[in-house]
Amino acid sequence: MRPTIAVAVCSYNRNKELANLLDALVASSAHLANRAAVGVVVVDDSADGNARKVVEPYYDRFELGIDYRISGKQNISIARNLAITAAAEMADWIAMTDDDCEPVVEWLEALLETQQRVGVDAVTGMMVRLAPPGSPSWLTDEPFLKVGLECFPNDCELVTTAATHNSMISSRWLKEHPTIRFQPELGVVGGEDMVFYRTANAAGLRIGYSRRAIVYEKEPPSRLTMKFQLRSFFWHGNSSYVTNVRNGVSPFRMLLHGANLLTKAVVRPIVRVLHGQRPQLRYCLASVLRAIGMMIGPLGIRVRHH
Repeated sequence: MRPTIAVAVCSYNRNKELANLLDALVASSAHLANRAAVGVVVVDDSADGNARKVVEPYYDRFELGIDYRISGKQNISIARNLAITAAAEMADWIAMTDDDCEPVVEWLEALLETQQRVGVDAVTGMMVRLAPPGSPSWLTDEPFLKVGLECFPNDCELVTTAATHNSMISSRWLKEHPTIRFQPELGVVGGEDMVFYRTANAAGLRIGYSRRAIVYEKEPPSRLTMKFQLRSFFWHGNSSYVTNVRNGVSPFRMLLHGANLLTKAVVRPIVRVLHGQRPQLRYCLASVLRAIGMMIGPLGIRVRHH
């Protein structure tokens, strides 16, 4: 029998992006049609269900159909839990990505191949952020869009965490571990996926990495401003503190890590100038705010994601 895969997607007021994602999933499922049956679960986090009109034309485009549900809590953890619960009843495997991502056509095939080759309970891959034509030059000249891509694992290497923008997990494993779910208290500050997967890994979930399983996140106009990037880096630092402490790292260690990041951020422009390169002061400022966001974590300050 062919394995079955349910793609779980949570969406909130991104109808155009959701339609683009569903088109990409149609192509990815067709590419895999002879090897697996694919369905989709869409959880709409808007109270009025405004994504329904986007989903309806796709009901007959997937072999396992589409399960559309409304959460409406504006809490991504609650929406994700609803999505994986529905997806676990639909299929053997639950693939997850975000509504503003577009996977390559080989995405589902790559996830499944890595799982079968390594025999793991979950698979994850890379997300590449893309800026549209006409974006500010500083956004692409400086490494704003490459945070997290400095290094990545080898193909089929075992890793300790995954992200919901690009992963696949066993429905059976989730049913056997009913207490491991996304934490609602993180649903408004972010990092819920890092805590979820690290907790699952500590409970025995084996995660493999696929270099072929790639999704692209296309930056919308609202993210192309310096104001957004600075706040994003500040939030990311604070979220990193919260998630790492939840995963057992001591607050003092995270404070030291933040201080180390702050030192590197300040020194980086000087080193670049000494090597005849542009100082990239915008990225320096963003990196400083990322470090500060982490260092204020021990004070109990939590920065909301939106």
